[in-house]
Amino acid sequence: MFLRPRPSLLHDLRLAALDALRAKVMIADPDLTIVYANPAVMRLLGEAEAELRQALPRFSLAGLIGSNIDVFHRQPDHQRRMLAVLDKPHAATIQIGPHVFDLLVTPLTREGQRLGFVVEWEDAKYRLLNLDYAAQIEAIGRSNAVISFDPQGNILDANPPFLSVMGYALEEVRGKSHAMFMPPEEARTPEYAAMWEDLRAGRFRTGRIRRMAKGGRMVWIEATYNPILDEKGRVVKVVKFASDVTAQAQLAAQLGETVLEVDHTVQETRAAAAKTVAATGQATGDIRDAAASGGEMARAMRDVLRGMDRAREGTEAAFAQALAVSDNTDAMARASQAMGGIVALIRSVASQINLLALNATIEAARAGEAGKGFAVVAGEVKNLAVQAARATEQITTEIDGLQNLSTGVAQAVTGIRDAVGGVREEVAQATTAVQAQTDGAERIRTQLETAAGAVEGLAREMTGISEAVSKVSDSVTRTREASQAMGS
Repeated sequence: MFLRPRPSLLHDLRLAALDALRAKVMIADPDLTIVYANPAVMRLLGEAEAELRQALPRFSLAGLIGSNIDVFHRQPDHQRRMLAVLDKPHAATIQIGPHVFDLLVTPLTREGQRLGFVVEWEDAKYRLLNLDYAAQIEAIGRSNAVISFDPQGNILDANPPFLSVMGYALEEVRGKSHAMFMPPEEARTPEYAAMWEDLRAGRFRTGRIRRMAKGGRMVWIEATYNPILDEKGRVVKVVKFASDVTAQAQLAAQLGETVLEVDHTVQETRAAAAKTVAATGQATGDIRDAAASGGEMARAMRDVLRGMDRAREGTEAAFAQALAVSDNTDAMARASQAMGGIVALIRSVASQINLLALNATIEAARAGEAGKGFAVVAGEVKNLAVQAARATEQITTEIDGLQNLSTGVAQAVTGIRDAVGGVREEVAQATTAVQAQTDGAERIRTQLETAAGAVEGLAREMTGISEAVSKVSDSVTRTREASQAMGS
């Protein structure tokens, strides 16, 4: 039972109650003239007055009481017709400039008589935001795994994608602790306890994490833990949005292993390239030295060739002299043979003279005294013939010795000629060989210089390869870091 107050007191209480309400209340009479607006609705309209005046030139907050509700409409006829037949509460949403308001219009009647209207105003921004958030959450829930927890980490709800990833039915997880998704050794760590302390403090968490699905199967998810606050800023629940990235994490792990292998190969290639560059540098120097030595050898061979040319010329001259000596020796042999004929002739003449002297002696003996002088002459002639014969024998002996000497000289000269001829041929062959060696040395020098240029070019190419390998190594390092980021 309630004490019925005086009518004036009841009126005052009603007005005081309306003024104290947080609800935004406006009252209009049957003619749609605004007769009351509580402080809450005045604050709401006051905050939007500047934008309202731009959209509604007749609107004035100071003159709102006593004005007609037509000030809120550019074409009020539609609203007037609707209100004229309104017999129950009517909800509507209107937009004035950038502001959107939710209105609830309730007709006031007594005993069938229209007393007026009460309009409850509300800024629709938060309702629309909530609708937008709800639509976003619904859209996210269709493609993402979503699960919610109370602040102590107990599971409140989970959508089908989450349950599919983890392999559970909803009744298997609802009311259970989040720790059921953790490997036991991780659920007991200080880091895990700190995570829930952060969430209870309103700090969100995000990252790629490993969780344990049904049967101990490990999955990787990209997750965001979002604390939900009430109007006082207290965490009332935690919503986690997650995507299954197990395949991506496994691929990242495989990529990481492959990158490590590639990196190892690249490092070996880099080391080999560096060694090759050093070796080609050394080889270039060695080949340059060899080319210089080859040049010196070619010059020495040219000097030898010139000496061989002079030796060849000398042997040619010696061979010519040997031929001349051989010819002279032959001439001397022929002359000695001719002298033998002359000696034979002299011997024959001496024999005849001796015979004549003998005959003269015989005839002188026959002549007696008369022939004594002739006998003396014949004796002298005989002596001369004997001396001539003796001289002839000596000459014959000398000529025989000369002939023997000429024969020996001829044989020696023939041997010298043959030896000089052999030397001549050998010198000619040696000259040809030295010429070939000189040409070969020159070709070797040219080839060594060409090889040195090629090795220098190889060194430059290897330097370029080494630089390229360094760039590849940098790319591999970045790829390894990216794969680690993918897998973490």
